[in-house]
Amino acid sequence: MLMASIVMLAQTQNIVHQPSYFFPVMAGLFLVGAVAWLIATVLGFARARAFGPSARWFTFSAICLFLFHIQFIVAGFGFLTNDNDLAINVLTFLNLFVVLGALCAIMGFIRLTSPR
Repeated sequence: MLMASIVMLAQTQNIVHQPSYFFPVMAGLFLVGAVAWLIATVLGFARARAFGPSARWFTFSAICLFLFHIQFIVAGFGFLTNDNDLAINVLTFLNLFVVLGALCAIMGFIRLTSPR
């Protein structure tokens, strides 16, 4: 039964029509996200000394999310150059920097002091 369903799924074809605005919107949002995380990282390091350890943890979180964007660039480069080993190795750990960024943000919230 399992084999029959796998064979049936392998035989279906889906035709997807990509809208004309897909690539510009996708590339634009990707670029804006990478630049925004880079700015957040630079501002975080500039302000971490004044605002204490919680700001430093949030800066580490921004670094992780900037590196997440860099992973997409490296994976795309691997696909464009037909280096599937590079692309698959990068995609294997794709969510690593998201998880590390979340942990750093959690530590930043833990390290926040009382506003009183």
